[in-house]
Amino acid sequence: MMMIDPQTLRGWIEDDQELALLDAREEGEFGAEHLFWAIPCPVSRRETRARALLPRRDVRICCMDDGRGVAQQLAAWLEIIGYSQVSVLQGGTKAWIEAGYVVFSGVNVPSKAFGEWVEHHYGTESVDAPDLNEWIKSGRDMVVLDSRTLEEFTRMSIPTGVSVPGGELAYRIADIVPNPDTLVVVNCAGRTRSIMGAESLRRAGIPNKVIALRNGTMGWDLAGLTCDHGRTEAFAPGTPATAALALERATHFADESGVRVITPAQLAGFEADTGRTLYVLDVRDPTEYRAGHRAGSLNAPGGQLVQATDTWVGVRNARIVLLCDTGARARMSAAWLRLMGHPDVFVVEGGLAAVQSSGTAAAEIPELAASVETIDVAALAAGLGATLVLDLSRSIDFRAGHIPGAVWGVRSRLAGLATRLAAAVQVVITSPDGEAARLAVPEVRALAGKEPRVLVGGTQAWKAAGQPMEANRLVPADEDCIDFYLRAYDRNSGVEEAMKAYLSWEIDLVHEIERDGTVRFGASGAH
Repeated sequence: MMMIDPQTLRGWIEDDQELALLDAREEGEFGAEHLFWAIPCPVSRRETRARALLPRRDVRICCMDDGRGVAQQLAAWLEIIGYSQVSVLQGGTKAWIEAGYVVFSGVNVPSKAFGEWVEHHYGTESVDAPDLNEWIKSGRDMVVLDSRTLEEFTRMSIPTGVSVPGGELAYRIADIVPNPDTLVVVNCAGRTRSIMGAESLRRAGIPNKVIALRNGTMGWDLAGLTCDHGRTEAFAPGTPATAALALERATHFADESGVRVITPAQLAGFEADTGRTLYVLDVRDPTEYRAGHRAGSLNAPGGQLVQATDTWVGVRNARIVLLCDTGARARMSAAWLRLMGHPDVFVVEGGLAAVQSSGTAAAEIPELAASVETIDVAALAAGLGATLVLDLSRSIDFRAGHIPGAVWGVRSRLAGLATRLAAAVQVVITSPDGEAARLAVPEVRALAGKEPRVLVGGTQAWKAAGQPMEANRLVPADEDCIDFYLRAYDRNSGVEEAMKAYLSWEIDLVHEIERDGTVRFGASGAH
């Protein structure tokens, strides 16, 4: 691998060629301080995350950390599995700062900064929580649409709200709100998905007045108001009756944003081009994707794709092709990606139906094929008292529910559990679906001095079998959740202060990206 200095990396960021910046630390550590364009690719998730982010083996890659050496571990592994242009930022983020460059806290920073830019650029209107509360109590003709995922909505929501994730808003709005005089209010937990959802409807040109709830459910809480919990009201599934109108509106926005339409043959040509990175993303709702999709495409629900682009797109200046059934959702998401600065964003003529029979299978994870010893739910339940269960779920998910007595761990920090693993009569590794557990077997075997078993089907199978689950919001403690960037609501103390800090952070992103100097929002030229 090649070691490079901050000045060289800065030049790479600005040369408009393909580049992947991978931060090898855990996501919680990454969220404390990182480069603007860096993407979390922790060594604990390298087998699955790196392959999804880096479909082309000769793409230019720079790995980084805070100078501790995990970047070299990730880089060495990438070279072992065949990546040929791998480098490491010498000194990591510390050297970057010493060179006079800017670092950022938080996660999904490019997308969140873009949301703040959108509000400034388009003048998105918003309303404060107390005023919205008065409108609700007065029975005003309006709807409150929550642009987050249904899971987030169910956890907490604005009274009277309905879950309509951001990518579905412009597609379904004419069905949901047939009266042009009805006020439309869009909310999320904080700021950016409220802004992006409201502005999506405005860019689509709907006749209704549309405003965002300023500061979302956090603003609602900070105003002393009470969120609802456990509600599941959501948009009606299926193709909306007004799909043709949605396509017309989305096409106008996509055209003015520079989105290009390609033929199925051109998509096949992209896939055969080994000199460019290609992402084929299906932006439909997850339930639709699971019911049937093009081979090799990844599900990136439109609103979440725009909100967290770095979850799916790991290479700057790559080609991005978006798919959906009618073309409306793909065009809306593609338009926003163009304005975010991605130069080569495409939709396919004829939509999903035109290409669904083509495509190739997604890259396999060869490490998952290794032979491991397993145990099923019934056998584990019978011998639970004499077994150390090591759970590699995300810390936030472990808190919410785990096998009774299980120990939580992060694969990159298992050395801290070496004594307990070695002392255990039997070690069983689990994770949500069992995949992460299988990947960790070599490390656990070395530390335990015995052959661990993997729970078949993971914790999901345990729960599905009706076995008891244990929850403890205090374990792991906030400071130990290095694998997950805790949101204000996830914390056990200082929640109000964390909310205020988060909202201030989002607002200030517009000024921070000016300091960075590498960020250019607004449609950019295509390659």
